[in-house]
Amino acid sequence: MDSVSDGGNAAAGVDLTANPSASSAAASDDEMYDCTIIGAGPTGLFGAFYAGMRTMKTKIIDALPEPGGQLTALYPEKYIFDAPGYPKILAKDLVKQLMEQASQWNPALCLGERVLSLTSVADGTWVINTDKGHHFTRSIVIAAGVGAFAPNKLGVAGTEKYEGNGLYYFVKEKAAFKDKDLLIVGGGDSAVDWAINLNGVARSITLIHRRDEFRAHESTVNEMRSLPVTILTPYEVRSIEGEERPERVTIFHNQTKEETTIPVDAVLVNVGFKADIGPIREWGLALEKRGILVNNKMETNLPGIFAAGDIAAEEIKMNLIATGYGQAAMAINVAKHHVDPKSSIFPGHSSEKM
Repeated sequence: MDSVSDGGNAAAGVDLTANPSASSAAASDDEMYDCTIIGAGPTGLFGAFYAGMRTMKTKIIDALPEPGGQLTALYPEKYIFDAPGYPKILAKDLVKQLMEQASQWNPALCLGERVLSLTSVADGTWVINTDKGHHFTRSIVIAAGVGAFAPNKLGVAGTEKYEGNGLYYFVKEKAAFKDKDLLIVGGGDSAVDWAINLNGVARSITLIHRRDEFRAHESTVNEMRSLPVTILTPYEVRSIEGEERPERVTIFHNQTKEETTIPVDAVLVNVGFKADIGPIREWGLALEKRGILVNNKMETNLPGIFAAGDIAAEEIKMNLIATGYGQAAMAINVAKHHVDPKSSIFPGHSSEKM
């Protein structure tokens, strides 16, 4: 995931090279931008679109090699059900739509570039220092998601040899599970969602969870229970065995300690992630746990710097794409007023000429 990426990967078909000004910008850029967005996940991409609506010269920087944040880094082929305007949409397709929406304003796009520090300038502007160069901007919107993230490992000795070869922590392509006897480990949204999404792809699906209660949304748990998925609780993995790939898994009931061995072709582990905001801690921002403190205008304690999406610490946190969109719009509109005090924070509706 990256140290500065909101909730990714492929642009899912958007040809940035067809539009030179939207393609990856030079590592060091002496031009001054009105707004630079750190993070190319859904919040950052929608922010870039809105900045274009406000006629702001905009740049996006992300440490990942492709835009999209978690949507394509973790689950490009999983359906998203809570994106406004779509009853359901594949994560990679949502990224494609967001890229198309943002690209119409030709933002500069710097991918594979990790932000290390921010330097304030006497005239109120900022220098963004990365591992590849420097960028100059009048305002910054940090849409860095949960920061750098890595999956929690299974914690069973000897399983490392199967990672990427039958033992997975992400689903990049559903085809990897076609006609497999699949074991899913976990009880949160990702585990339950994949039990649903891979139904009809895998030959069989068994899901185990160490607790009797699931942390996933009630509606998706109910849907999973309606499908031909074998659900075992409270069970954990004792061992995985096989030659080059997993062939059988021994699981145990964590209360009775009774063991059961089941044949498998693939194991998908969804037991959460470790998140780390990395160098953001050193940027002089007021923080709360793993988030950046903001007010109701998405302003941080540093003038001209805003935060939106999962990285923004609010009194009530709801890490949803929908809330990220709203926060991005607020941050951009206030940033516009910061850059040009004569402009209104509220620009009017998108159906009107701004």
